[in-house]
Amino acid sequence: MHQFINILMSKSLLKPDFIFESSWEVCNKVGGIYTVLSTRAKTLQAAHQDKIFFIGPGLWKREDGNYTKEESPYFKEDNSLLAEWQWEAKKSGLNVRVGRWTVPGEPIAILVDFVPFYEKKNEIYGWLWENYSVDSLHAYGDYDEASMFSYAAALVVESLYKWNVERGAWNENTKIIYHANEWMCGLGALYVNNKLPQVGTIFTTHATSIGRSIAGNMKPLYDYLFAYNGDQMAGELNMQSKHSIEKQTAHYVDCFTTVSDITAKECVELLDKPVDVVLPNGFDNSFVPKAAQFTSKRKAARRRLLDVANALLGEQLDDDTLIISTSGRYEFRNKGIDVFVEAMNRLLRDKALKKKVVAFIEVPGWVGEPRKDLQERLEKMQNSKKNDGAPVFTTPLEVPQVTHWLHNMSHDNVLGMLKFFDMHNRKDENVKVIFLPCYLDGKDGILNIAYYDIVLGNDLCIYPSYYEPWGYTPLEAVAFKVPCITTDLAGFGLWANSVFGHYGEITDGVKVIHRTDYNYSEVADNIKDTVADFSNFTKKQIDECRKNAETLSKKALWSEFIKYYEKAYDIALSKAEERKKDNNN
Repeated sequence: MHQFINILMSKSLLKPDFIFESSWEVCNKVGGIYTVLSTRAKTLQAAHQDKIFFIGPGLWKREDGNYTKEESPYFKEDNSLLAEWQWEAKKSGLNVRVGRWTVPGEPIAILVDFVPFYEKKNEIYGWLWENYSVDSLHAYGDYDEASMFSYAAALVVESLYKWNVERGAWNENTKIIYHANEWMCGLGALYVNNKLPQVGTIFTTHATSIGRSIAGNMKPLYDYLFAYNGDQMAGELNMQSKHSIEKQTAHYVDCFTTVSDITAKECVELLDKPVDVVLPNGFDNSFVPKAAQFTSKRKAARRRLLDVANALLGEQLDDDTLIISTSGRYEFRNKGIDVFVEAMNRLLRDKALKKKVVAFIEVPGWVGEPRKDLQERLEKMQNSKKNDGAPVFTTPLEVPQVTHWLHNMSHDNVLGMLKFFDMHNRKDENVKVIFLPCYLDGKDGILNIAYYDIVLGNDLCIYPSYYEPWGYTPLEAVAFKVPCITTDLAGFGLWANSVFGHYGEITDGVKVIHRTDYNYSEVADNIKDTVADFSNFTKKQIDECRKNAETLSKKALWSEFIKYYEKAYDIALSKAEERKKDNNN
């Protein structure tokens, strides 16, 4: 296995004076990249106090075009920050809001309005083609939106750079980094590369757009990776524009990075560019409650999960029930949701299973509304508990597999697979599968508890991914002391194996299953057997698993992984220094 780059260099590393980092997910909770940036923020802020600026999209506006004050729970505006520059920016047509990202460390965040640049879209794309041969002709969907944001983010950097130079705060010796995340910020990285050669540029692909598409389209990715041509596959899968901006950005920035060894291989084969350094994703355990608070939150999470299950199913599942879950983005094959359902179906008939199981699938689908009938039952249960009653529902609700009504009930993949297997959560069955098809933000109408306060209520989490560049969900699980199952097609799974020195077993806190293009059935059986074995564990064995899970998570803290970013900064700044010397000669 390709090992993370050794940063013990003979020379001292160049360190940035200021860092700009852009992502569509700055102050915008969409997926895994939000977790990467928001958990890393505290470590970077500690090292570069208010000299790191996160740039995100200004998405929250009223219909009259004015900003509201309470639109995002992740952003706290502070007009005193960069106050003079804000006026300069506005005069040049840049509408920005400056404040704090409300995550540990509270770094400075700049949200930029990118909508005004749509009228220049063709001109921008023309410039991109002339200078970097990026094909934007085949753009569709979110390409335009991402590109206009990326362009606006680069203008923020350019404006701040020139403003600081003009007032004498920065000079040619000031070391500046611009870090762009995902293809969505590629245009901005190329703009900075072109207009501000003094700035060192870094580009991180968290998953290649074409690799994800190959996997999502049911094509075998791994056995044939060496034979795939990225440009050819982009044409076949109608991904030309996203692939083009990603590939050209990878080739032109000063430092090209990705998040795991497995994705580094994709970059070589599909983008024709090896990465300069692998930046593994860490975690910040300040998100994890301590001691008595942890115990209290775990009890509350379990109680709520079981209440929802009992109200939906008409059951009396108690705290001895094994609570398991899978979660993440709704990529049915890539995230292994299909094999999770398959494993639960097989577990139904496994006589080695010694406990009742309730398995939650926590992925946001095309959700319509929370179920009124379920809400009414939960309210009755709550009122009865206040009056020391013992509410008991003996009949299941209609469609007892889902907590929220969907817009596409008859075409949903999870519900379709449950129906295919005739899995209807019957009374006599020891395994119940419940689909929670919404973001767990604490305001979903059913659970009403945020994801981090729910995940710790699990006994076991399962993430049998087929395509997973890193895998935050298993890292989050072990950080909250929940043993988990993942695969060696996930970057996190490979990393865990490297720490253990062998394939992880559930007794290690993480079970790492070998997965290939074609061993779906064996993976399902392995999951089924692991859950059945776990149901037979003593309290002492379970406590040991939980302790080992927590121990592993501490080896993936940002304090351990930030050194790889320091190496990336050094690479980018060294390239910028070379350009300065060339220009001076």
